[in-house]
Amino acid sequence: MAEAGKLRFHVPEPEVRPGGTPDFSNVPIPKAGSVPRPPIDVDPRDIRDLAFSIIRVLDRAGDAVGPWSGMLSDKELLEGLRHMMTLRTFDARMQMAQRQGKTSFYMQHLGEEAVSCAFRKALDKGDMNFPTYRQAGLLIADGYPMVTMMNQIYSNEADPLKGRQLPIMYSSKEHGFFSISGNLATQYIQAVGWAMASAISGDTRIAAAWIGDGSTAESDFHSALVFASTYKAPVILNIVNNQWAISTFQGIARGGVGTFAARGLGFGIPALRVDGNDYLAVHAVAKWAAERARANLGPTLIEYVTYRAGAHSSSDDPSAYRPKAESEAWPLGDPVVRLKNHLIHRGVWSDERHAQAETEILDTVIAAQKEAETHGTLHAGGKPSTRDMFEGLYAEMPPHLRRQRQQAGV
Repeated sequence: MAEAGKLRFHVPEPEVRPGGTPDFSNVPIPKAGSVPRPPIDVDPRDIRDLAFSIIRVLDRAGDAVGPWSGMLSDKELLEGLRHMMTLRTFDARMQMAQRQGKTSFYMQHLGEEAVSCAFRKALDKGDMNFPTYRQAGLLIADGYPMVTMMNQIYSNEADPLKGRQLPIMYSSKEHGFFSISGNLATQYIQAVGWAMASAISGDTRIAAAWIGDGSTAESDFHSALVFASTYKAPVILNIVNNQWAISTFQGIARGGVGTFAARGLGFGIPALRVDGNDYLAVHAVAKWAAERARANLGPTLIEYVTYRAGAHSSSDDPSAYRPKAESEAWPLGDPVVRLKNHLIHRGVWSDERHAQAETEILDTVIAAQKEAETHGTLHAGGKPSTRDMFEGLYAEMPPHLRRQRQQAGV
């Protein structure tokens, strides 16, 4: 028995350690189609329960059910399946390239493909994403060239960012993809500021902020919510809850609030949780939030309940902190398999066509990889020029940089 009056320090612990049996009994999963779809002008106080439930469209049989379904055509869903398959194949090839020493670093999206791929299709041209390092699906789904992505990963002579960023920290204004920051959570407050500027200027574009579950512990996350709620910024505040930070389970950052979505409630922001492995549900919720923002109704906070099936990065070994079979036990399944089964159930896809598509996509990715490697890889071939570090910074280069460039002979 504890000594009376003596305080004890509490540190949250995961349910299961490496070597144990995976257990997701603490993840209540509502029946698909059971969560209502409120009007976009709903009072946030009237939908508090949506911050503790999970919006789902696809049921176990592969049917799309409930009020959040019916928003995408078969053609759009087939395109979405191909985007997710492409991202997964791209990931596998780039992870292999890292192991071969062709790049220094890589981060996979395995198990999370639906979140970014479906979300991108809910936005309009000109909208701006402020992503983290696991939303490359925003680029894939918007037609950004894979060769250009690979050139940056390889840090070669055709790297669009001239070697100034880590391999997977892409940037494309044309595709609404703000430069990724290696400092966690900084992009959250930047997205809100960008959205406020859009509103101040009378523009029509909205912003989308992205953050992982672990980074919600950063102060920028909370500052962003203050500004978003106060000024009703036209921004979608996305939290990707993939259960694990770098090597720490979500409970460390979540604390005792119950869900990450619930953090929006204290700021008066409508907050929803969605099945992040359900392409249809992700798109429907994102579209709802985008309509709210465009109607000057302010921000929406969305928590995507998903699972990081792979390692945090190419520098990580997840077997050191979680059971090896945990990803197989994840109750919300695989996003690619679930959409595939839905389309087969609808009669517009088949196992044979899926296998053929896998082959076609692999050929396309390999062809892009070969083209990128003609421009060089980390330890072979062409590199960005040394002069690039002096250019693109000032409209007119200041004298001290001109002198340094001359001294460098570039």
